[in-house]
Amino acid sequence: MEAFSLKIGEQLREIRAARNLTLEETARLTGVSKPMLGQIERGQSSPTINTLWKIATGLKIPLSFFCREEQTEYTVAAIDPQKQITEEGGRMRAYPLFPYDPIRSIEAFCIEFDGGVEHRSEPHAPGVEEYLFLVEGTLELSLSSCPVFLSERQSVRFRADVPHVYKNPSDRRCTVYNIIFYSGA
Repeated sequence: MEAFSLKIGEQLREIRAARNLTLEETARLTGVSKPMLGQIERGQSSPTINTLWKIATGLKIPLSFFCREEQTEYTVAAIDPQKQITEEGGRMRAYPLFPYDPIRSIEAFCIEFDGGVEHRSEPHAPGVEEYLFLVEGTLELSLSSCPVFLSERQSVRFRADVPHVYKNPSDRRCTVYNIIFYSGA
């Protein structure tokens, strides 16, 4: 995981340099403290998914900007524990599968929610859609307080520019594939 933290820091430093932003200006834009941004850049802190979302939203870039790799003719993706992004005390794990693709305007993740986990997600940029494919377990998705219940092998597409909450109501793990589509990106 240490190498992945360093890569995230390098990506953050790269975008700040490209935009001539100081840490202080970046903190103002993202709502993430200047010391935390510095720790991320130096690879001293592994940011949570919420922190990465704040940075990505504030800088108006896709979350997977921090996970991108060199492009090839084709890519085989697998869950890489070294690249996991954790939240909810490690009880929610997101694995980047396909970093943001500017041609298709998408990124894809595999996300695991341990039993009883509830994760609140801030609204994404206007026009962003999410596609969830439930592989195992059950999932309750709240969209602006409207509940949607999914069972294994069910899928949902929704506007992600509203507050949304993922909840695993059972005591066993829930696994989803998540594709995020950036309309007009």
